[in-house]
Formats: sequence, structure tokens, C-alpha cells
Amino acid sequence: MLLTISTTHQPATDLGYLLHKHPDRFQSFDLSFGQTHVFYPEATAERCTACVLLDVDPVGMVRGKSRNQAAPLAQYVNDRPYVASSFMSVALSQTLNSAMQGRCSARPELVTTPIPLTVRLEVLPVRAGEGFLRSVFEPLDYAVEALRHPLDERFPEWGDSPYFSVTLRKTTTLSELLTHLYVLIPVFDNQKHYFVGEEEIEKLLTKGAGWLAEHPERERITRGYLRHRPSLFRLALSRLVEAEEPVEVDEGQAARAGAEETLEERLSLNEQRLDAVTVALKASGAKRVLDLGCGEGKLLRELLRDRQFEEIVGVDVSIRSLETAEKRLRHERMPERQAGRIKLLHGSLMYRDKRLEGFDAAAVVEVVEHLDLPRLKAFERVLFEFAKPNTIVLTTPNRDYNKTWETLPAGRFRHPDHRFEWTRQEFQEWATGVAERWGYSVRILPVGPVDERLGSPTQMGVFTRA
Repeated sequence: MLLTISTTHQPATDLGYLLHKHPDRFQSFDLSFGQTHVFYPEATAERCTACVLLDVDPVGMVRGKSRNQAAPLAQYVNDRPYVASSFMSVALSQTLNSAMQGRCSARPELVTTPIPLTVRLEVLPVRAGEGFLRSVFEPLDYAVEALRHPLDERFPEWGDSPYFSVTLRKTTTLSELLTHLYVLIPVFDNQKHYFVGEEEIEKLLTKGAGWLAEHPERERITRGYLRHRPSLFRLALSRLVEAEEPVEVDEGQAARAGAEETLEERLSLNEQRLDAVTVALKASGAKRVLDLGCGEGKLLRELLRDRQFEEIVGVDVSIRSLETAEKRLRHERMPERQAGRIKLLHGSLMYRDKRLEGFDAAAVVEVVEHLDLPRLKAFERVLFEFAKPNTIVLTTPNRDYNKTWETLPAGRFRHPDHRFEWTRQEFQEWATGVAERWGYSVRILPVGPVDERLGSPTQMGVFTRA
């Protein structure tokens, strides 16, 4: 795999100082999965080019690993030695670490000097297509050139491959350029070669400081970098955004980028909803949390994975649902300390319950639409007047969006037990009125793919007590 970095900064050979690699030398570095070679095919005062050639050892890459039973040959027949992937990110980090960190004792003034840089990735696997490639780099002010390769030139009817030759141009510091490459290369590939744990969040936040939080594709970048692990994604995103900002976890921008791209990365609506609620709860700083109408415990299970939540209480009117939740959580098999964090309560949301008072936050996920409208006032008082947590995160279907489902007849609700489904305007009016009556402010956020005319399938209100 070949990556080249070129500059026309005068004198161009200053690139050697920044990279800590002398233009007159061919240098090789051992890695756990192969070797990296750094050399300069051209080094004049007018133009200088450094090449990073990654030579992946396909045998060393799989040595000591258990075989994938679903695809036993995948470890030996794959594209890893030929494409830019997490292997290249690790190679850049280990081989050009001083340059990435912005250190240059010989010429310290160069570190903070923006210079014209051109990067070429000979083969980059972009599973989501050229639109996603541009949506990632162009907001960072890169000029992007992308050449998509066919699967096989001899058989044009087979169509295009996911492989691109990519050229990026920008006047910036070398440190910023390498940092962007380190984070973003694996995002396009989705196949990190090493285990992704919580330590990857620290790497992402460190390398993404100053640019990732404001990036329009921050959710997809974060999700891809963390290998689509929902719990890590939620934790990273909650730390990435400031608590006072609207915390939106939706695929709206991805949906507008094209159906093919969205289809590959979109989570189910329920998963997106749980992600959005968990991120909002975490951003509130809550430690003691209620899940009102917890059902079979899907949200409870997500909350248990995050150590911020020290006490989690699920409440439901259905004994059977609570029994299912207990089985789903495997409560009896939990370590004592973990089991002490969670409690399941049988109770109704129609009556005041002192057990629900004094909590930092409450989640009400797809519950209100199951209540008869005349009983909604009682629910409002139980939650907003008596329980009155500092933060309430409430989701409900958006009736406007129902038109997008051809299988749903006009005028029908999404579930036979729904007593009503609010339009966006109706939910806005209800949420605003409740907030004013009981001393809360409210932000309404979309959850799920956003249609420009009809909004998102789920609407979420985040109520904050004044």
C-alpha cells in the first residue's frame, strides 16, 4: 500500500525536517504486521515528495489468531495488503509519530507554518461511495479528486469496485494533515485489524480535538472509527459534544447523501432511538436514572453498560414485561456490585409514586402514545409535578412520517395499541405547554433518517428543569 505526501513549499526539502526522515536515505521500520518503508522519489527546492510504502505480511497478520468459521479463507484471501486501512493508520502513527505530534527541534517554526500539501492514497476502500468520501474531507477544506476503479477491467459488466485512488490538496500544517489521515482512513473501511475498546475513544478525542465536534459527519466518523460498536459510539459522542448543545443522534445527513450510502450504515430505528436517548441522558450528567415504561429492558441494558449511571430503575405496569426484562438482563447472574446498580419496580404512570422522586433524569421511550388522551393529564402530573427529575427525555412517533411507509394504510397507526400519534406540530404544542406549566425548558430533536418534508420517524423532547 502506497501513500505519498508532496509539497511545493520553498524550499520543498523542508518536508524532510518535518517528517524527521532524510531525503537522501531509504529507511525501513518493523511493525507487528509487516514493514514500513519511507523514501523520496523527488527532493528538489521546487518540489519534494515522500512515499510511505506499507508492506503487510499476510502470514504475520493472522499468526496466532483463531480462524473465522463463517469465512475460513478470509484471513488469507483479502485486500488487506493492498488498501489503505487501519494498518496504514498504525503505520503512520508509529513511523511518523514526531511529525504527527508536531515536533521538530531542528526547525520548530515549520511545525506551525501552513504549507501546500498534496496527499495521494493509491487505493482507499470507500464502502459508502464517493459522496461519503467528499462529505468527510471537503468540510475540512480539502480539494478532493477521486478515481473509482472497476471490479475487473476485462469484465466491465461487473460494475465498479469500492476502491478509489484519492488525491487530497490543502494548505495546512503537516501535523494536522497526518492527524486527519490517522482518524479518517479507517472510517471508510470499517474493518479495523485490532480490538476496539474504550481506549480507542481517548485516541479519537485526542486526535479529533478542534475539528471533529464541529464536523457535519461527526456521527458517522465516530461510529466508523469505533467499528460501529453502539456503546462506545454513545460514550464518545456524549463526550464530544458539550452538555448544553442539542445532542442529536440521527442519520439525516447520511440519508440525504443517497439511499445506497445510507443503507450500508443505518442502524435500525429502535437502535438509533436507544442511542439518542442514552446520549441525551449521559450529556445531562445524570447518575440516578428512571426508565418509565421500561418494557423488556432494552434501554436498561444499554444504560448498564455505562458506568456514569450509578442507579438505574425500570418501571412498568406489566409484570410479564418486568419478568422478561429480568431474564434479558440476567440479573441473577450479575456480580453483586453490578446487580446493585439496577432495580425493577412494578407501578403505574397514572398515580403518584414516591419511589420515583429524587432522580436526576427519566427516560420515557415510546410510551405516551399508548395512553388514552384523557389520562395524559394524570401522566403529566406524575412525571412533571411529583417525580420532577432534572432532565426528562421523551420519544414518540411522528405521524407525518407515516406517509413514507407504503405498507401502512392511510390513517392507520404504526402499532395497534397506539391510542394516538402526534404530528410534529402537535408534539411541539404539547411539549411546549407541558414545559411552561411545570417549569421546564424543552428542545425537540429528530431521531432517524430525516425527510425534508416530513421530518424524522421519531421525535424526541429533552426537557430540562429550570
